[in-house]
Amino acid sequence: MAVAQPHRVKAPKGKKTMAQRLWFLHWLMAAFYLLLFTGGIYMADLPRDVAYRGSLYTIHKTLGVFVMSLLLARIGVLLAVVLHKYRRRLPKTTPHWWRMTALHIGLYTFMLLVPLSGYLFSNANAKDIVIFGTNIVMPPLIGADKALAELGRNAHFWLSYTFLAFILLHSLDQRKYLRAFLRRSYKTIAKTVR
Repeated sequence: MAVAQPHRVKAPKGKKTMAQRLWFLHWLMAAFYLLLFTGGIYMADLPRDVAYRGSLYTIHKTLGVFVMSLLLARIGVLLAVVLHKYRRRLPKTTPHWWRMTALHIGLYTFMLLVPLSGYLFSNANAKDIVIFGTNIVMPPLIGADKALAELGRNAHFWLSYTFLAFILLHSLDQRKYLRAFLRRSYKTIAKTVR
């Protein structure tokens, strides 16, 4: 006897589902955080007399503001996905579910705290955050204060590396998916090269 499979409704062409939007924001933010991490590590060791140092900091700060904006969009889409997914039945709260929830809460917390600590660090150093290529200046949250600037620098550094550790934990947890993704990507690239 055959068991009837639930009928899946496909999204109309050209329309993205909420889960697809969340997935897109996930990878877009991952790419920007990779740029921010590598750029931040590179900038930290640059001597002050390097001509392009100021431009790198401007780009870094602009990307920080941009990922904070993307985070707001991502949280909105995530809430829509979660409310839709669990509208009829709540999840089974297994130890695995609690672990995953804690990891994701940590990731979202660091997605907010790392750029925010950089914002406060710049403000305490009396440095404006100018959106690259425009005359838009982000409003200062605090005034200049050397002690707060040092605290902000340390917080930005340690929060960034702790965030990176959480990303590595997330990657380890998703290694099965990542291997499959890399295999599919490799096959796609191999087909286009032939």
